Amino acid sequence: MVSSSVGLGMACLLLVSCMAVVPSLAKDYTVGDASGWTTGVDYSTWTSGKTFKVGDSLVFNYPSSHTVDEVSSSDYSTCTVGNAITTDNSGATTVALKKAGTHYFICGVVGHCANGMKLAVKVESGSAPPSNDKPSTTTTSTTKPSDSSSWSLSPLIAVVTTWVALLLMVIS
Repeated sequence: MVSSSVGLGMACLLLVSCMAVVPSLAKDYTVGDASGWTTGVDYSTWTSGKTFKVGDSLVFNYPSSHTVDEVSSSDYSTCTVGNAITTDNSGATTVALKKAGTHYFICGVVGHCANGMKLAVKVESGSAPPSNDKPSTTTTSTTKPSDSSSWSLSPLIAVVTTWVALLLMVIS
């Protein structure tokens, strides 16, 4: 009788754990794909056909001779450098898209924006709410695959599932 109770508890644990696995719909977009963040890339063409949502991230890969500056609409239009909202020059910059609306990025090196190193990304409301109103720029030393989706297990659901399974085993 004990072994069947343990088997039932384990089956319940497995079933509930499988239901707790939820898709993470956020995507990471590698700016410029294989070309990266550099001169000579048409970023308007790169964004066409893509739908960016709150919760997605832009991954900029570039040599140290460039920067990633998030700027205002007017600074984007005129390629004005020096007024960046955020800036990074690490060579690997990940920007979390936390707010709906259009986000503007340029290279802060004089002349690079005028030579095409500018990106405007229209971000739609998504399923993941923004955590605050401040723009977020995070540097990372790893390259993330473009357009990736992942599966994750909610920690709360995993803990509850474990306790329920243990309780079922004790009761049985």
